[in-house]
Amino acid sequence: MNAEILCVGTELLLGDIVNTNAAYLARELAALGIGCYYQSVVGDNAGRLAESLRLALSRADMVITTGGLGPTYDDLTKETVAQHFGLPMELHQPSLDRMKEILERRGRPFTKNNEKQAYFPKGARIFPNDQGTAPGLAIEQDGKIVIMLPGPPNEMTAMFQQQVRPYLESRSDRVLRSHTIHLFNIGESAVEDKLHQSMLDHQNPTIAPYAKLGEVQLRVTAAAANEEEAEAMMKPVIDEICAQFADYVYGVDVKDLQHAVVARLAQLGKTIAVAESCTGGMVASRITDIPGASQVFLCGAVTYSNESKMAMLGVSPRTLEEYGAVSRQCALEMARGIRAASGADIGLSTTGIAGPGGGTPQKPVGLVYVAAVDGAEEKVLELHLSRGYDNQRELIRNWASMYALHLVLELCKKDK
Repeated sequence: MNAEILCVGTELLLGDIVNTNAAYLARELAALGIGCYYQSVVGDNAGRLAESLRLALSRADMVITTGGLGPTYDDLTKETVAQHFGLPMELHQPSLDRMKEILERRGRPFTKNNEKQAYFPKGARIFPNDQGTAPGLAIEQDGKIVIMLPGPPNEMTAMFQQQVRPYLESRSDRVLRSHTIHLFNIGESAVEDKLHQSMLDHQNPTIAPYAKLGEVQLRVTAAAANEEEAEAMMKPVIDEICAQFADYVYGVDVKDLQHAVVARLAQLGKTIAVAESCTGGMVASRITDIPGASQVFLCGAVTYSNESKMAMLGVSPRTLEEYGAVSRQCALEMARGIRAASGADIGLSTTGIAGPGGGTPQKPVGLVYVAAVDGAEEKVLELHLSRGYDNQRELIRNWASMYALHLVLELCKKDK
């Protein structure tokens, strides 16, 4: 089966809203082993929507739409799909009753246009909306499937996970299971070069690479009669990849570096404190974004000036005079200082030149030092993160924070 994603909404075309729905659905379809070869966006216009729908159904077995299920005159997705298949619209009383209950509970009046959301093409499968008032639905006809989901991302994702995913899985006599291997500090081309033949050879399970900022993800997917068989098929492949890329793999099925750091520190029963200069609190923010960070994170200090580095972290004036704030020596003293001041097991620091100005031939924009210390071992990275882009300041800071998090994982490797 292959699918096409069709997102409906003039606000998407105008750039007023970022289309996160398409990215989410593409990932979910890939995890289910459903190919997605096209994505489209169309405004709230019946004629153009009908044309886009016809085109999508001409080249895909299944079309998933988002948006256009609301109560206003320009919410036309259901009506357009019904017209395409020659189906009348019918009132679904349970949806109407539920909508009235929701609005009453919220203290909002039920208006006549709300009733529009309870009308569906005849024979549609209804997906109740646990997050809002617009139900979703699916229509199957002539070997084609159209699944219509609400536009708000929180409603769409909840409906997909709770109802659409089981609906799609029930249509197959085989299960699809996936695991994602996360690699940091290696490019997609290098990964593909080493795994090229293996990716060609493996048809079940399959190996698919995905590039993200600072990392590569390898998704291993198996189709089998049951979950246990699928897991058994994937395990040797995952083990082989993790061994081959041991210097780069930081986790399997982890969300990102900060989740991996918090989980690893919690597993070891260790704490961390962070001293930041060029990243300006970004490392601490990433860590504390994660639920459970309070178990491992003690404190963070943004020591932007030389004076604050000396006063708060005990960085030596001689170090600053002889080597400068952007130096291996300063990064180490910052990490040692925050560790000593906080009593944390690990001290982590960043210092560098994020630009756009301030660089010199000896210390150019993009030069960053990251240090991590735990009393038994000290690690320092010298990074050159400039890529010559305009407005690359945020990119340099993001990269630096990611390398800092990864360095913590490297420091923890010796701890079993």
